[in-house]
Amino acid sequence: MSETPAKRTPLHDRHIAHGARMVSFAGWDMPVQYSGLIDEHMAVRKRAGLFDVSHMGEARVRGSQACEFLQYLTCNNVATLKIGRAHYTGLMTPSGCFHDDLLIYRLDENEFLLVLNAANVGKDLAWMHDHLHRFDAELTDESEAWALLALQGPEAVAILEPIAADRVADLGYYMFTRTLVAGVDTLVSRTGYTGEDGFEFYLPADGAGKVWDALIERGTGHGLVPAGLGARDTLRLEAKMALYGNDIDDTTTALEADLGWIVKFKKGDFIGREALVRQKAEGIRRRLIGFEMEGRAIARHGYDACVDGRKAGKVTSGTLAPYLDKRIGLAYLPLEFCDVGSTFEVDVRGRAQPARVVKTPFYQRNRS
Repeated sequence: MSETPAKRTPLHDRHIAHGARMVSFAGWDMPVQYSGLIDEHMAVRKRAGLFDVSHMGEARVRGSQACEFLQYLTCNNVATLKIGRAHYTGLMTPSGCFHDDLLIYRLDENEFLLVLNAANVGKDLAWMHDHLHRFDAELTDESEAWALLALQGPEAVAILEPIAADRVADLGYYMFTRTLVAGVDTLVSRTGYTGEDGFEFYLPADGAGKVWDALIERGTGHGLVPAGLGARDTLRLEAKMALYGNDIDDTTTALEADLGWIVKFKKGDFIGREALVRQKAEGIRRRLIGFEMEGRAIARHGYDACVDGRKAGKVTSGTLAPYLDKRIGLAYLPLEFCDVGSTFEVDVRGRAQPARVVKTPFYQRNRS
């Protein structure tokens, strides 16, 4: 039986022209790096990087009970979202774990845009459809219609302003607007997955090339580089942004994942609320922590975290952080070992390597 060919984003030819190394990711042929992971990572921290993340899924929810529908499915408080704002939330299971994590944009009083992880689009839509019959709302998969670009870094505003029809510099964090970018109707959002300032652009798939080219041309004088999935991963880890499938999944609760801030118990009933209320009352037994390796070894996803020679948890993400020049990672540990300064070991290919719990996020940009 032949394998299903990997999907391609509207910018595939441009990635090849820029010398990208392409890899298969979540069923897509995606650029993992161009000039090199470290170069791209440092460009985003110091100047700017441009990512193609058109593999992400988009769905539209509309109807008189669209808000109530999303309130029931997710843990954050959709009712408090004003038009023109977005928030990060979890699509929850009855056990209070993550079916997925996602962004919700409020387009109008009864209309929302959902942004889903590429690997989860099918299961997310199926899960939502299972509950849709209880609400006066409709759910539409619009993934094929959208392209999604991310311009990230301290030079992002200077690069975008001259090619946007409206002023974007005053757009607040997690706010968005509709405007023309290089003549293409675009939803411009002050969001990102890097820990840097920047924007994400939701636009028609057939306009992606025009906007990409304009940003590359305008960004040349600002040190902009195209950046791939490799740098996106190291950047998000420095900023302690969770990755579904690594740091969170359907076995990790929002409280264990140190994401209690997105759980709004007072909003009323939602899937997983009962389990999370119970866990909060009883107390969590483990928590996702950040750590630094004390030697030169690098912790990787799946490595055992040990205390006194005994397995205590698992590393969920780990890397050499280019900007920090430190070997960092995330791991679930029993609560008694989660205090900042606590030490443990990571089993790196059969050798116990020392690690220390540290304050997170590892990196936080200067907002002055």
